[in-house]
Amino acid sequence: MINSSSAYISYNAKLFFKEERDDFLKTKMMEDERIKKLILGLKDWPGVRISSHKSAKQTFHQLSFLADIGLTVNNNEIYSVIKKILEYRDENSIPQLIMNISLTYGGSGEDVRAWALCDAPIVLYSLLKFGYNDPKIDKAVEILAGLGKENGWGCKVSKNLGKWRGPGGESDPCPYATLIMVKLLLLYQDKFKDKILVGSNVLSGLWKDSLGNHPYIFYMGNDFRKLKLPFIWYDILHVVEVLSQVMKEKMDSSLRDMIRIINKKTDYGNICIPESIYKFWENWDFGQKKQHSEWMEFCLRRIFHRIEQEK
Repeated sequence: MINSSSAYISYNAKLFFKEERDDFLKTKMMEDERIKKLILGLKDWPGVRISSHKSAKQTFHQLSFLADIGLTVNNNEIYSVIKKILEYRDENSIPQLIMNISLTYGGSGEDVRAWALCDAPIVLYSLLKFGYNDPKIDKAVEILAGLGKENGWGCKVSKNLGKWRGPGGESDPCPYATLIMVKLLLLYQDKFKDKILVGSNVLSGLWKDSLGNHPYIFYMGNDFRKLKLPFIWYDILHVVEVLSQVMKEKMDSSLRDMIRIINKKTDYGNICIPESIYKFWENWDFGQKKQHSEWMEFCLRRIFHRIEQEK
């Protein structure tokens, strides 16, 4: 296993805790063969058509990981990927991917450029995290934010996907769409304060009623509670990562419960061993279940730092 993950973790930690930039560490991060491979693959954006939004190898999940580890638009390689993404946007500047919905499910049965609330927010989040800003992105975010209701965000897709939508009830909130929409809107701080509050309350409520309420077949049982990275789907670390940004000053009972579960899974020596993995990420320290993961430790330290709780 390549063991250079400490370079980008150290760099990212410096940015977060000290707001410093270390050119040497940033250079070493870009020399990591795994990072180079991810960037190279994204230059073929949007890549193959979506088979499953949950698939860890989807291009938009790879994109958000690169944004989360600290890469920016100032890097020429990243900027070349961003330019490709900007070519795939609809008339409202919402990022599109390649999808194919069969006639059976109300689609055309053909490959089309389209978006869904389980992918577009992540692409927009990544662009903003990279430091790429323009009024068109703000417009796209406002449109997606406007799709939310008093119970969060449901399954919404672009019109060219026909009648297709997810497996939940039309009035149900989609837990994943709500999670990533709150994650996106948090980048705007107070601008979407009310919508962030609605979304976070929905996520909190889903936890409280996790035994009886499973909209869109999203369960919060044993699999949900396993420590897993990167932030791809609907699991305990991803939810806590988002809610800890909303509740930095005061945790509600749901966040407190989830933090308690995470505490029990990690000892006071900060031993963070992934409990579940994505095969696509097996060459990273969070892609195995046998030893401590530096990236997982950093993500947990960041969460505890936000809520001012000593680990």
